[in-house]
Order: sequence, then structure tokens, then C-alpha cells
Amino acid sequence: MKVNGNEIRPGMVIEYQNSLWIAVKSMAVKPGKGPAYNQVELKNLIDGHKLNNRFGSDERVERAHLEQKDFQYLYREGTNLVFMDLESYEQREIAEDFVGDRAAFLQDGMTVTLELHDDKPIGIKLPDYVTLKIVEADAVVKGQTAASSYKPAKLENGLRVLVPPFVGSGESIVVDTNEITYVRRAE
Repeated sequence: MKVNGNEIRPGMVIEYQNSLWIAVKSMAVKPGKGPAYNQVELKNLIDGHKLNNRFGSDERVERAHLEQKDFQYLYREGTNLVFMDLESYEQREIAEDFVGDRAAFLQDGMTVTLELHDDKPIGIKLPDYVTLKIVEADAVVKGQTAASSYKPAKLENGLRVLVPPFVGSGESIVVDTNEITYVRRAE
């Protein structure tokens, strides 16, 4: 589907210069002289480099069609992560670098959403919140009210987060996978 250059918004994936790009920022500009244009910051989905480009309202670009499919995380094999398509039961190996730091949140049987373009993974969406157990938490320092009262804690997956003083070792907490922060105690 083709869209006008002035319709490009952040989050939109387009095909431009024989590659896939995601719009990071866009700003409509109406100069005193000349036609209006859309100043767009693009990030290449394949190699990650950025590009700033002006798109006029008369320019048309192809909006990329991304397919979203649910996959189940199975296990880690070396530097790859193995996922299973929930519809066809086919297994797919994806490099751990593709998931990044958030790979630590993957748990056996977890359902994730992969964005695919021509059957090639472009993006991955983990659940927003996961429940993890605290394996190590610092002791609370009495009378420490002048500074922030949060203390560091180590989770079962090896990550460290700041937790309130009333949360101790051995307890389960809910963690935001996007911000990597404490949300609340798990029920």
C-alpha cells in the first residue's frame, strides 16, 4: 500500500531505497517559501543505521506489510533461541542478539509475538510484565530516609533491579520487561 510522504508517522514501517525502515520521528515543516514537507528520521531495520529525509506531499512511498505471528519460546541453543510457531508447530532459531538484553526475561513456554516481513523476523514483542523470584536482596539501612529508599536486588535470571525496602530475598515480584523495573509484589 502506498502512502503520501506527509502521512509518515513514528512507528510506521516503509520500504525505501530497497530496504526496510521504521520511522523514529517525524515533523511537519511549512517553510515561508516553497512547499511543505515532512522531515522524517528513519532507522534501517536490517543494519540499524539512521537516515534523515524530507518527504514532500507529492512523494509516495510503499508501506511495508508486517505479519504478526505468535511463537512459543522453547529453549536456548548456544547463541540462538529456539521458538515454535503456534499454528504450524515449526521451530525457528533466532540469534540471541536479535532479542537483545530482554532475552533474560524469556521463560520456558512463554508466548511472544514476532513481526515478520517476507518470513524474515524484523521485531519481537515480549509480554509487558513477567513474574520473577528475588535470589539476593541488600539489607535495609535504618534511618535512610533522606535518599531514595529503594535497594538493589538480584533476580533469578541474573538481572538487577531496584525494589522497595519491604521486599526481601525469596519473594516473587512483577517486573516490567520494557523498562526493566520493579512493578509490584506477585500474588
